[in-house]
Amino acid sequence: MSTNKDPPATSNVKTANSNTASIPEDGKSFEKSDSKTGSQSDLQTLALPEVKKTLGYSPNGLTQLEAQKRLTQYGPNEIAEKNINPILKFLSYFWGPIPWMIEVAVILSGVVRHWPDFGIILLLLVANALVGFWEERQAGNAIAALKAKLAIKARVKREGQWLNPAAREIVPGDIIRLRLGDIVPADSRLLDGDPVEVDQSALTGESLPASRKTGAAVFSGSIIRQGESEALVYATGSHTYFGKTAQLVQNAHTVSHFQKAVLKIGNYLIILAVVMVAAIITVAIIRGDPILTTLQFALVLTVAAIPVAMPTVLSVTMAVGARLLAKKQAIVTKLVAIEELAGVDVLCADKTGTLTQNKLTLGDPFGIEGITAEQVILNGALASREENNDTIDLAVIAGLKNKDVLKDYQVLHFQPFDPVHKRTEATIKGKDAKVFKVTKGAPQVILALMANAPQVKAAVENAVNQFAARGFRSLGVGRADEDGSWKILGVLPLFDPPREDAKATISTALQMGVKIKMVTGDALAIAQETAKKLEMGANILDAASLGDSKKEETAEVAESIERADGFAQVFPEHKFHIVDVLQKRGHIVGMTGDGVNDAPALKKADCGIAVSGATDAARAAASIVLLQPGLSVIIDAIKESRKIFQRMNSYAIYRIAETLRVLLFMTAAILIFNFYPLTAVMIVMLALLNDGAILSIAYDNVHYKNQPESWNMRLVLGIATVLGVVGPIAAFGLFYLGDRVFLLDHKLLQPMMYLMLSVAGHMTIFLARTRGPFWSIRPARVLWIAVLGTQVLATFIAVYGFLMPPLGWSLAGFVWGYAALWALATDRIKLLAYRILDPIGAAAKPKHNAMAATTIKGNAEPQIETGKPCDLTPLIARRAYELYEQGGRRSQHATEDWYQATRDVEKNAVKDGPAKFKNGSKP
Repeated sequence: MSTNKDPPATSNVKTANSNTASIPEDGKSFEKSDSKTGSQSDLQTLALPEVKKTLGYSPNGLTQLEAQKRLTQYGPNEIAEKNINPILKFLSYFWGPIPWMIEVAVILSGVVRHWPDFGIILLLLVANALVGFWEERQAGNAIAALKAKLAIKARVKREGQWLNPAAREIVPGDIIRLRLGDIVPADSRLLDGDPVEVDQSALTGESLPASRKTGAAVFSGSIIRQGESEALVYATGSHTYFGKTAQLVQNAHTVSHFQKAVLKIGNYLIILAVVMVAAIITVAIIRGDPILTTLQFALVLTVAAIPVAMPTVLSVTMAVGARLLAKKQAIVTKLVAIEELAGVDVLCADKTGTLTQNKLTLGDPFGIEGITAEQVILNGALASREENNDTIDLAVIAGLKNKDVLKDYQVLHFQPFDPVHKRTEATIKGKDAKVFKVTKGAPQVILALMANAPQVKAAVENAVNQFAARGFRSLGVGRADEDGSWKILGVLPLFDPPREDAKATISTALQMGVKIKMVTGDALAIAQETAKKLEMGANILDAASLGDSKKEETAEVAESIERADGFAQVFPEHKFHIVDVLQKRGHIVGMTGDGVNDAPALKKADCGIAVSGATDAARAAASIVLLQPGLSVIIDAIKESRKIFQRMNSYAIYRIAETLRVLLFMTAAILIFNFYPLTAVMIVMLALLNDGAILSIAYDNVHYKNQPESWNMRLVLGIATVLGVVGPIAAFGLFYLGDRVFLLDHKLLQPMMYLMLSVAGHMTIFLARTRGPFWSIRPARVLWIAVLGTQVLATFIAVYGFLMPPLGWSLAGFVWGYAALWALATDRIKLLAYRILDPIGAAAKPKHNAMAATTIKGNAEPQIETGKPCDLTPLIARRAYELYEQGGRRSQHATEDWYQATRDVEKNAVKDGPAKFKNGSKP
C-alpha cells in the first residue's frame, strides 16, 4: 500500500541558519557554508520561501557564470563510481585458484632448479595477467563510452531560457522542469503547479505512486508518473537521498545463461584435467619417478588444460559485440541482452515510430452541429502545448492556417496528457476576457465528459469508424464555456504513414524465425488497416478482451495470443500480460517501448528495447536502447547478436576439443608407453600460443543463422568430443612414424610432438568455427594473422630448438604436411558428426544475407541443379509461413515450425527431384 512518508533527505547546500554570506535574490552569489552537516536536512522541510532565499532563487534561473561556479564548488550531479587502483587490479590477476596453480608450478621449478621451466612458466603467469588486465580495461572503457551516449538530459532554466544540458551539469539552485516519464535528476522542491504523481519504488519500495504538491520534495531517481511541474534543485550527486543509498551498495554483475553454460564447460574441463592428472601422479608414484618433477609436470599440464583465457575471451567478445551493435545504432546497457536478443523468436513492436513514421499529419476534421473544421482545429490547438514537443500537439497546431491566432488567448492552466486520463485540458482566457476550458483526447474519453453525448454519440462513433477504416487515428475535441458544461466540438483525424522499410523488414524478420506482433493503443480498425498495408497478417486482437498479469489465461486465450498478429487498444498492463503469456508458451520475447508505463513490460521481456526518443524511465528499464527510429535497426541488431553467439559457440567447441586433445594424448602416452611426449616448458608454450591466438575469435567472420539461437550443449559437446578424440589418434600416428619408422631419438620426438600439437591444435580453430567445410566461411583477417603468426613462431621454436632439441626444417615440413592432411580428414569427420547429431540443422544451411529485404511473396524460387548445392532457406521460410497460416504454431516452441518446414522441403527435394523446384512448385 502506498504511503506518503518521505525518505530522509540530505543536502549538499547549507541552510539560512548556517554561517553563510548573505545571498541576494538574483542568485549571483552563493557561498558554501562552513556549518556542520547536521543542518543539511533542513532544505527538505524548510518553508519554500526560505529555501528559495537560501538557494538564491530567481524566476529566470541561475546565470551561466553562477551555474559554472556552483558546478566547480559542488561537483557533477552524479554518483562517483568506486574505482579500483589499476595496480591493485593488475595484482588481482595473480590471486585465485588458477594463478595459485601456476605460482606453485613456478616455485617447484625453482626448487628442482629447472630454470628454463621457471622462466617460461613465470612468463605465462605474467602474460595472462597482462592480457586479462588490458582486455578487461578496454572492454570496460568501451561499455562506458557506449553508456555515455545514453546520459540523461534535463530541462533547466538558465538566464530565462530553457536549456537541455546533461543531468550531471545540474547544480543546487537550478530550476528544472519535470514531465511525464522523466527520471528526477536531483533532489528538488516542487514549485507552483499542479500535483504530480511520483513513483518512488526504487527508493522506498512503495508499490504505488505518491502524490506530491507544491513545496513537497521529490528525490533523485524517482519517476514522474503523472503531471508536470517546475522544481528547485537543493541537492545533487552523492548528497542526494539516492546518492547516499547508492554508496552503500556495490555493483552487482549479472551472468547470462550463455556465460553460465560456458563456465559449466570450464568446470567440466577442470574436473577432467584433475582426474587425468591424478592418474598420472598415481602411476608415477607406483613407478618410483621423482615426485617433485612429476608434481611440477602435473601442475603444468593442469594449467594448460584449464581454460585460463575463458573470462578474457568472454569479456572481449561481448565488448566487441557491443561496439558492433552500437554501429547499428543499438546501445547495449546490459551485456546479457546480446545473448537474449540472439534467441528472440517473438518481437512485440510498438506501431507508432517503429512500424510507422511517427510523423503525424492532420486530415479534414469532423465537426458537430455546424461547428466548422477551423473551430475544431483551433480548440484542439488551445488544448496543446508546443514547447512539450509532443508529436500530436505539434500536428494539431500545424493544422492552423495562421498560428498567430493563438496570441489572442492566454493559457491560465494546462494539464498535460497522461495514460490514466488519456486527454489534455487547458483553461483559457479569450480576448473578450471570458474564461473557458478545452480538452482533446481519445474520443470515447471525451464523449464520457460531454453533456450532449447521447445526442451526438452515434455521429461521433460513425466518424471515428470511417477515419479508422482509412487508417486515421481520431482525437475528440471538447469545450466547456462559463457554465462549466462540456460539449464535444468534433473529431480530428491524424494519419501516421507506415515506414517505407517496415513491410520488407517484417518479411525478413519472419524468414529469420522472428514473428513481429504489432502492439498499439489505437482502435482495432486502425491496427487492422496498418497491418494490412504492411502485410503482416490481419489477426489483430482487441486487448480489452485480455486479462492482466494476475490472471491465468485459459489454454484457448493463451493460444489466441500466441497466434495473433497484433494487439489493439493496448494499455501498459496488457503489454506485461502479453509478454508473460508468450513466455509461458515457451517463447523468447522481445518488447519495444518508449513510455514510462512501458517500463514493467520492458523489464519483464527477455530483451526489452527502448525505441528512439523513449523516456528516461523506459531507457532505464530496457536492455537495449535504439538511437534510430524504425524496425530495421532491431533486425540488424538481432543479426549481429546471432553472429556474436556463433563466435562464442565456436570458442566453446574449440576450447573443449583442444583440452581433450592434449589431455588424452599426454595421459595415454604416459600411462601406456611410460613416455613424456612433451616437457613442462613445451606445455606452457603451447598454452601461451593457444591463448594468444584464440582471443582473435572475437573478431571472426561468421554467418548468422536464420533461426533463433539456443544453447545446444549436446551438439557442442558432441562435435568437440569428435574433434578432441580424432586429435590424439593423429598424434599417436605421428608418434608411431617417428619412433618406429624414422627411428628418432626420444629427444627429437618431443619437439616433433610439440610442433604437431601446436599446428594441429591451431588448425582445429578453423574446423570448429564452421558448421560446413572449413573453407565455407572465410576467416577474418585478424584471426588468420593471429593463427599464422603463432604457428610461425612455434615452428621457429621447434626448428631451431629454443629450450628444446632442434628439429630441423625437413621434419618440421613433414609435421606440417601430416597435420594438414589430418585436418582435411577431420573436417569430413566433423561434417559426418553434424549429420548424425543434428540432421535437421545439417540439411538446412542458412546463407548469410540470403534473406535480403524482400517480401515472402516476392522471393524467387531457388534453382536446384543436379550435383550442385542449393540454399533451401527461402523454401523453408515459405513453408514455415504456410504452416503458421495453417495453425502450425500451436506447439510450444516456434522453432518447431521451422523444423517441420525443413523436413517437408528436404523430403520433397529428395522425392520429387530438382525438376519440381525448377518449375517453381511449392514443396
